[in-house]
Amino acid sequence: MRIRDWPIEQRPRERLLAGGPAVLSDAELLAVLLRNGTAGKHAVELARELLADSGGLRGLVCAESRLGTRGTALGPARRAQLQAAIELARRSLREELRVRDALASPSAVREFLALWLRDRGHEIFAGLFLDAQNRLIAAEELFRGTLTQTAVYPREVARRALELNSAALILAHNHPSGVAEPSAADRMLTQALKASLAQLDVPVLDHLIVAGNRCFSFAEAGLI
Repeated sequence: MRIRDWPIEQRPRERLLAGGPAVLSDAELLAVLLRNGTAGKHAVELARELLADSGGLRGLVCAESRLGTRGTALGPARRAQLQAAIELARRSLREELRVRDALASPSAVREFLALWLRDRGHEIFAGLFLDAQNRLIAAEELFRGTLTQTAVYPREVARRALELNSAALILAHNHPSGVAEPSAADRMLTQALKASLAQLDVPVLDHLIVAGNRCFSFAEAGLI
């Protein structure tokens, strides 16, 4: 049976409009985004199959670029829809940081970094450059590395902070291994960057490590 033939109170889109997105399951939310199913499957069935095949919503987000090779896969148009939805969420969080004190919005900072860095297959070292009110000036990928390490140059970070007239900085990088705890090299690098930027009177407010569903904060751990 097609979704359009369901009772109106059971249709995902109508339920979302009536009760908000929180009332829908992951499969129903994905079905609203996909809009249509495939031959022999309505959109909710297709969404359930995709989620099961990917191991859940996060797995689907991680693997969506590869799904086009599978029989029940998303085609290019639907992959583009999914990527657009993720990017809209990331940009919404970034805009929140542009107008609010980042230190007053730690959850927004973590959510933004998770959407940006969490599921990369290699290490990314990034900086959130802040103004005097701790509002976001720019979020930039500064260095890119391998699965296990990234070469970071404090002088280049300091140069970029000067170019952006940044008053403070939040550092961030991901651990593709899924282990959130900082390594000895991470600790040494954080102190080196803190010392280098202190010479410019640009404090490093925090260094966050994104790994899987965890986010380690140097500031919360008293390491910065």
